[in-house]
Amino acid sequence: MKPAMIKPAERTKEVRYAVRDIVLLAQEAKKKGLELLNLNIGDPIPYDFHPPKHLVDAVHKAMLDNRNGYCPSPGIDEAIDAIKKEAHGKGISNILDVFVTTGGSEAIELCLTALVNEGENILIPYPCYPLYPAVLAKLQSPLNPYFLDEENDWQPDVKDIEKKINSKTRAILLINPNNPTGSLYSIDTLKRIVELALEHNLIILSDEIYDKLLFDGKKYTSIASLTKEASVITFNGISKSYIAPGWRIGWGIISGRDEVMHDYYQAVRKLTRARLCANHPAQYAIKPALEGDQSHLIEFNRVLEKRRDLSVKMLNGIKGISCVKPEGAFYAFPQLHFDVDDGKFVKELIMETGVVVVPGNGFGQKPGSNHFRIVILPREEILTKAFEKIERFSKRFKVV
Repeated sequence: MKPAMIKPAERTKEVRYAVRDIVLLAQEAKKKGLELLNLNIGDPIPYDFHPPKHLVDAVHKAMLDNRNGYCPSPGIDEAIDAIKKEAHGKGISNILDVFVTTGGSEAIELCLTALVNEGENILIPYPCYPLYPAVLAKLQSPLNPYFLDEENDWQPDVKDIEKKINSKTRAILLINPNNPTGSLYSIDTLKRIVELALEHNLIILSDEIYDKLLFDGKKYTSIASLTKEASVITFNGISKSYIAPGWRIGWGIISGRDEVMHDYYQAVRKLTRARLCANHPAQYAIKPALEGDQSHLIEFNRVLEKRRDLSVKMLNGIKGISCVKPEGAFYAFPQLHFDVDDGKFVKELIMETGVVVVPGNGFGQKPGSNHFRIVILPREEILTKAFEKIERFSKRFKVV
């Protein structure tokens, strides 16, 4: 008797992750003998970056000291104390809870899981980091996107946020600096979002993983520092600013009024206990990261800003492509003005040139627009070579 096909759970049907899915296409191009120029993964390590030595030393020492067993589920005391201290330094008060996680992505998933029932929604930005729609699909939460305004340097369209709030909305998500656009949100925009959250009793989920990667002398303002009343969860970690994504260390900071947030953050604590703990020895990198030598950030930002300038100049020099100048993170989200959709453009680009980028449809975008995401992490000669190939490839399409 032939066994019946085992069916996956329905909740997996709508899960997509464009950044990783595009790797399969790149592998096909490589099999054809093409040299891959990878402008697709937001991981500094494969390029020419390394974590600061004092972080490596701290983790190494923790392993030698046999900090290799389980630790308390929320995280080790010195890490939590360092996170709270930095948060206070940013102006974040009314901290109710701090928890350390397996990367920022686990913090995000724990908080969404503790908040959203089937059929309820989170206001997410379009374009958006693909993890959020993937997790919400798994939770059977319908997507409720609001748009970032490309004509206003990719600032959140606050009027659109207000229009999209409904009886099933539980939170407003911010990614600031933004992935995939590299935009940095203004204080005025953040204040208006705080007002909306308070008016409708919504949690603000603020993904700030790129908060130290800023260009042109910009300064960062954490939205939680602008309010003592609003319910805010601030996500961060060491993967981007401290160039250690593979260590999988992130955290969440819950702030606001205890009488409003108590039951919720207790539910988050329950979920942290259920999964035991994050990587124990790697947690010993948190205190030296936040309180130790920060000089690597000066060089990291200098290099990124230089590569940002090159990328924007070359992309805007291609007929049929326009690119808003990023102010932080290490991405850009150019728009295509051709008679072809971004999915087809990117697929053919990869298979014919080996230049690997991610189509805009994997991040969400305004209907009728077409984009692709690049990372500005590669060395300048790689970026130059990639953009020259994109320019030659683009000439086959009609500008519209």
